[in-house]
Amino acid sequence: MDPTTPMGHGPEEYGHDHGGDDHDGPARPPRPRDPLTPDFGQPAPALARTVQLVSGDFLLTVNPVDGSEIEPCPPGERPERPTKRTAAERAELRRAAMPPVPPGPALPRLPLLERQEERERLVRLLARGRSVRLTGPAGSGRTALLNAVADDCADLAPDGVVRLCGYRKTPGELLHDLFATVYNAPLHRPERSLLLELVRDIGAVVVLDDLEFGGAGLDELLDATPECAFLLSTTPDVAAPSVDSRLEEVFLTGLGRGGGLELLERAVGRVLDDEEANWAGDLWFESEGLPLRFVQAGALLRQRDQLRADPHAFEGNGHYAEATAQTSADAPFDADAAEVPLPSLADGAAPAALLASRLSPSARDTLKFAVALGGELPHQAHLPALVGDTHADAALAELVGCALVTAVGSRYRLAAGVRAQLEGSGYADGAAEHARTAGRHYAWWAGHPSVTPERVAAEADAVQAALAALVASESGAAVLLARTAAPAFAGGLHWGAWERALRSGQEAARNAGEVAEEAYFHHELGILALCGGQLDRARAELEASIGLRGALADKCGMISGRRALALVADRSGGTPPGGRTAAGEEVPDARYEESASPPGGVPAAFALPEPPTEPVTLVADKAVPGAGPAPSRRSILGGTRRNLVAAGAGALLAAVLGTVVTLGATSDNDRPESDRVKTEHSAEEDRDGGGLSADEPREDSTSRPRDPGKDGVVGTADDPKPSATGEPSGRPSGSAEPSDKPTDEPTGKPTDKPTDKPTDKPTDKPTDKPTDKPTDKPTDKPTDKPTDPPTTPPTVPPTTEAPPSSPGMSSSAGGPAASSSAA
Repeated sequence: MDPTTPMGHGPEEYGHDHGGDDHDGPARPPRPRDPLTPDFGQPAPALARTVQLVSGDFLLTVNPVDGSEIEPCPPGERPERPTKRTAAERAELRRAAMPPVPPGPALPRLPLLERQEERERLVRLLARGRSVRLTGPAGSGRTALLNAVADDCADLAPDGVVRLCGYRKTPGELLHDLFATVYNAPLHRPERSLLLELVRDIGAVVVLDDLEFGGAGLDELLDATPECAFLLSTTPDVAAPSVDSRLEEVFLTGLGRGGGLELLERAVGRVLDDEEANWAGDLWFESEGLPLRFVQAGALLRQRDQLRADPHAFEGNGHYAEATAQTSADAPFDADAAEVPLPSLADGAAPAALLASRLSPSARDTLKFAVALGGELPHQAHLPALVGDTHADAALAELVGCALVTAVGSRYRLAAGVRAQLEGSGYADGAAEHARTAGRHYAWWAGHPSVTPERVAAEADAVQAALAALVASESGAAVLLARTAAPAFAGGLHWGAWERALRSGQEAARNAGEVAEEAYFHHELGILALCGGQLDRARAELEASIGLRGALADKCGMISGRRALALVADRSGGTPPGGRTAAGEEVPDARYEESASPPGGVPAAFALPEPPTEPVTLVADKAVPGAGPAPSRRSILGGTRRNLVAAGAGALLAAVLGTVVTLGATSDNDRPESDRVKTEHSAEEDRDGGGLSADEPREDSTSRPRDPGKDGVVGTADDPKPSATGEPSGRPSGSAEPSDKPTDEPTGKPTDKPTDKPTDKPTDKPTDKPTDKPTDKPTDKPTDKPTDPPTTPPTVPPTTEAPPSSPGMSSSAGGPAASSSAA
């Protein structure tokens, strides 16, 4: 079964019955099952068409069900460097890219008149490696001239002649089209750097028709391909190239009076009489000599000849072939058999309505579909299903013969000015219904398992035109079409159409209130942005998708989004703040610890000759109040990594501190939540709460007296009293000595002169009290209320200046901090 010729059958006849999920109408009832033959007439559900391709260094799996999945490409899956196609392969590819030949007898090929001078000039410029911009109005015969020049330049360049179409294409899309034409790289879309490297080696004559941009975009295209000579075809309304583009400008005008008459006679197939010659002269003046108008005028004169031979020629079905056969069988052509007036000059200048009125019903219905689709003509294989006539594919021959359609790349669209003329004649009536019919047909066809993604990509313009027409009027049908066609565009490597389809589908889903479909489109846009290196945009789209899918409890979709978001974080060199997305979801593999040590906390201990005898590492796990701004997320992660390395290298330190760490962890769990220090807390927030009173003790506090103790350090009592945690309330044994003359009140400003003995004191003078005292002799009656201020003074992160010597905070952090800075 050929899915491109469904012969008017509906989707339900091919196993595509949507059941209750039909976006375009009520749910269809299930088919009744025969109890005797339950397996007969029950088509198996179609398998999801997944495509796996390589984009840059990513392995992309296009999944039309749950959304595309992306991962770093394994070494074994990476494709080899693309190689260039041979001349035979390029010729075969060029034949496949040509527009389809209309069915029926071959149409006469009109000559290229009065263009010999421009043709020779273009060939000379291209032979010297110069790029040329050919500018002419629509209908001036630019495409015919380009075809002739391309034939003359077949042997000029090592990579031959490359034909491209710039209709609705960006510079990046054209570079990828050039790469795909010259290089053989199936299912491989190179990244930007490799793409520029590969196209730089292409030496070809690039014939680019219907270019729609200039300026900086044109400079980007020319700079990326220095070994190519371009022949660009544009209209006067396209932006001009920049001053430094070094493009040769060639302007194309209309034909002269003699050339117009000769072209009209070639189109009619006979010599004009005097009346027709005078009419053609007036037409030449009115149309400014555009060749398209003379070809259409020739079609008017041919229809006039049919009417003169048979006044009822266009009644009934009105096929041109049947009228010609009847005329040749009954009697020879007689110009004087009937008097049919010449078309008016207005009809000659705008002949679309008159020409269409004499076409077959299938051809007229085809024109209505083209008007509803913004000028895009569906492929002739789709016409029988759209029109409802098994022979509707013959309508293409009628439209081409009347010059109502013109070739654009590998497809056809309405000729210049035809759409406006047909809309004025009522062909736009019922455009919404025709667009809905086209949208439903393309949704079924694009999702059929036998239709390749490349075939869907070739019909991208017609599919997108139907999608654009349905977004505002039929949101449900637009969502279904975008949901089906977008994965096919991605698999066919037509990523410009993929992005446009996703954005149209996202808008339609928002209008229809389909949250699940909107989440899918957000996810796909994030994947597309990630493949293109747009990390900020990818993060925003993926977070939006995860948030919507989280509201729907779609676990599979959330997992896929989190994986992609982890790749975004990896490429951007970090994770979102707090390891969470804007939607509140955790990023996979994002390490975030509340008690992460600031940089220099634990590694400072390894700078000491002997390991400390008190739980310094527990102190280092707390944030230091009043010591400056909180460390950044990257610095915290860096400190965590250094802590891991230090822990692995210091086996001796782990053995000594094992018991103390255990008691410290147990004590920390017993503390109330308000007494725990977090990285986002500041000293000012908990000054009155007692948890972080590091600058100045309370007046009624007795645990930290102002008078120095036996060791001469302010803030230590003569008889330290163990706290509830089992730790002495005095300063740690590894602390450095304070300054010789401590002040009674803290100054709040760090001193310019560091402490006298920052590191020698912990080594030269061992502690008087062994560290195992809290373990061997725990407190019999631990108090329920924690001491105020905390019994374990926090350490100061590494700074170049000494911290303030205040009664509320021990200066012992100076030693480790200095050692960490030196390390």
